[in-house]
Amino acid sequence: MSLKRFLLPAALSVACLLALPAGAQEAAKEKVILDTDMVEMFDDGVAMTMLAAAPNVQLLGVTTLSGNSWVQDGTATALRQLELEGHTDVPVAMGAEYPLRPDRHQLFKTERLLVGRGHDVWTGSFGLEKPASWQAAYKARYGSAPQLAPVAQHAVNFIIDAVRANPGQVTIAAIGPATNLALAVRMAPDIVPLIGRVVYMGGAFFQPGNTTPAAEFNWYFDPEAAHIALRSPFKEQVILGLDVCEKVIFRKEHYARLLKTLDASPLAAMLRGTFVGEHFEKDASFTHYVWDVLVAAVIIDPSLIAREVVRFVDVNDQPGLSYGQSLAWAHDAPAGAQKARIVTDVDVPRFWNMLNDPRYWRSIPRPQEAGAAH
Repeated sequence: MSLKRFLLPAALSVACLLALPAGAQEAAKEKVILDTDMVEMFDDGVAMTMLAAAPNVQLLGVTTLSGNSWVQDGTATALRQLELEGHTDVPVAMGAEYPLRPDRHQLFKTERLLVGRGHDVWTGSFGLEKPASWQAAYKARYGSAPQLAPVAQHAVNFIIDAVRANPGQVTIAAIGPATNLALAVRMAPDIVPLIGRVVYMGGAFFQPGNTTPAAEFNWYFDPEAAHIALRSPFKEQVILGLDVCEKVIFRKEHYARLLKTLDASPLAAMLRGTFVGEHFEKDASFTHYVWDVLVAAVIIDPSLIAREVVRFVDVNDQPGLSYGQSLAWAHDAPAGAQKARIVTDVDVPRFWNMLNDPRYWRSIPRPQEAGAAH
């Protein structure tokens, strides 16, 4: 099949947008808040880059929280990548440091012994030392002073204010634990009908979990928050869990292609220095997943979704062997469970072509350019 066919739906969408007057173009853009437990490049960092550069998206802000990283680390990483990418107008707001249930970090080792481990050894901030501050995390990782800083407002308040200011227009891209979102709807329940939709990376409805045999990492990190979020009667909830994410396999050829796309940009060096890059450099048979990038991709181009099912959904927030397990019912669901679209397949070749679309990377300064970040 030709590249032209793969890129046609997204190209048509962009062409229609560009045909509008400038003011109408801005109004037509989908307003997105990226709620993230940020890591470098794959996968949160790439999701942020794509949303910040997409011509049909207005990235209202990035809200950070603990999960894959401590919120201090994630905030530093988000700021660094925005600096390198030239997206210095995107605000970053720091959010939840801990999950809703008290003492999860202190009790995690015992909990893991009691519930067992899934096929992924990664434990995120449960297994990482907490930085003293985001500034300390930035200096330790990048060895220089930051050019940007997070806004003074807490991420939860940022979400509330942005939704109230743009009723019915905001998409929450919830690619980390749901703690910030759950706190926002608890603090300001009036925003629930005002949120356009929530698109999650979370859960494993039709297959085992990865962190435990029952649970996927994001929702296992804070099952109470996921339970609150999923039971909120948002207009629309779209879920990309392990059911689709583990069908999109990141291989050495995809890594090499993206490095070629990145060319001499500083993000190429950042990618090589990540866990993923280091493993691909050593082992051509290494494989990985791209999880959160799929959320950004289907927000930008919903036609990437190849198959989905609509189910009532929930998360088990009761400690035990099934703590954090995501649940789905076709009918006869528990009272209070809400319907959601569960994505089970995407157009994989089109996704990889989309990832390498130059529009997401062309604004990044190269070392030889004046004013390039370093």
